[in-house]
Amino acid sequence: MTEQVSIVVTSIFEPNASLQELARGAAQNGWEFLIVGDSKSPANFFLKGAQFFNVEMQRKFNFQLAALCPIGHYTRKNLGYLLAIKNGSAIIVETDDDNIPVEGFWVPRTKFLNSMEITGQGWYNVYSLYSDRPIWPRGLPLENILQNATVELSTNGKDYFSPIQQGLADGNPDVDAIFRMTHLLPLNFNKRQQPIRLAKGLWSPFNSQNTTWYKEAFPLLYLPSYCSFRMTDIWRSFVAQRIAWECNWQLTFHDATVFQERNEHNLLRDFEQEVPGYLFNNKIKQILENAPLRSGVEHIAHNLRVCYNALIKENIISSKEEMELLDAWLHDIEKWS
Repeated sequence: MTEQVSIVVTSIFEPNASLQELARGAAQNGWEFLIVGDSKSPANFFLKGAQFFNVEMQRKFNFQLAALCPIGHYTRKNLGYLLAIKNGSAIIVETDDDNIPVEGFWVPRTKFLNSMEITGQGWYNVYSLYSDRPIWPRGLPLENILQNATVELSTNGKDYFSPIQQGLADGNPDVDAIFRMTHLLPLNFNKRQQPIRLAKGLWSPFNSQNTTWYKEAFPLLYLPSYCSFRMTDIWRSFVAQRIAWECNWQLTFHDATVFQERNEHNLLRDFEQEVPGYLFNNKIKQILENAPLRSGVEHIAHNLRVCYNALIKENIISSKEEMELLDAWLHDIEKWS
């Protein structure tokens, strides 16, 4: 039996080339394509092959989170995840409305991958394995850009369970505003023969631009709302990695399967939104490493609460109201999974 796959995107734009190509491919491959709108989305949005949900439609979802999720925030994507889960998806592929799928994107997904393991401790710049040019992912602490962790690469030919898989993006990859203002783009990544996975203790930011999630890891999809727009998926990635270690899971990266034609951005505004990451990402690592988590997949909900309570206590997450959103998320996940 073929597992149901859902693509989840949030957008405030008219159907562009990226959304049209995603819709075409989804229809051809039998994938569900969900687009979550916001208050600025076009009132008459329509795209064949996609299901679009404006704010009023989202409020009618039978989710506790629907009444609490902030307007005008990327985290409305959480409602798209929940809808895919409610609809019976076993695989969620998330991307953005400026990513065009290319070779490999529509290949049938598998959660068991023959991958190369990277072992070490501390921060690791995964992009350094895919490019000969100096480049780092958004979310890598500035003080670690020139201090890459010492690692060892190994493979034993076995397939490994990989419930979170981060794909790269060619063209205009996911880098921070400092990189964009000081380096030239576009850039295409090199191809590797195998995906790579990071062993416990090795940290790397991952994003929401080309990421595959399997059912076992769905609770870790939660995007926090009480933080900057440019950090919500990055800080989610740190929480997800820390909890994944308690499940004996390793984060996997693979070749680029999208090409980004980036929407217009104000780079100074992006920089402003990224400042909390520059200041706190190393502190977040320390907080999460010291968090008293429980081992086992059955403790994911508990561990999410521990992690976010710790980040709130240290004023990384700016409001205790985050826990109300998280509790609603976990209620909805339990109800519809």
